[in-house]
Amino acid sequence: MKANYKTLLPAVRAFVFDVDGVFTDGTVQITTSGELLRTMSIKDGYAVKQAVEAGYKICVITGGTNPGVEKRLAGLGVTDIHLGIHDKIRVLDDFIVKYDMAADSIAYMGDDLPDIEAMRKVGVATCPNNAVPEIKAISDYVSHRNGGDGCVRDIIEQVMRVQDKWIKGIL
Repeated sequence: MKANYKTLLPAVRAFVFDVDGVFTDGTVQITTSGELLRTMSIKDGYAVKQAVEAGYKICVITGGTNPGVEKRLAGLGVTDIHLGIHDKIRVLDDFIVKYDMAADSIAYMGDDLPDIEAMRKVGVATCPNNAVPEIKAISDYVSHRNGGDGCVRDIIEQVMRVQDKWIKGIL
């Protein structure tokens, strides 16, 4: 983790997240019919909703294809949801063009090797505490929270607090 990562937070206008290992703890439960079940944190969802309402762009890029994940994120107001993606940098580039933003204005949270190229492109590379060592090594900030246990909220709340956009009247 870079000591001065907080100096990067005022420039953040958008968040990009992986799903498995970030919104979830990286495990899947498999039903007898073969359905894959994931668990997501309500606290992460609350922060995503607050960020959307505050005008931040949020993009989710994941290799997974679970329609339940898409439904959950759409219900929080996320409109840029990309499932089944293995070339994350291409989708990130499209997101940047779509909203005419600088890569430096994006915070990206990933946890594993498919996220490296995209994380190297953005202004603030972040990861959960239980990310793989290669991701931790390139991150500007390593959350004290694990994937699926509040790491998404951690980075969103930090950015919104620095920019004085977090809920007023609360610590």
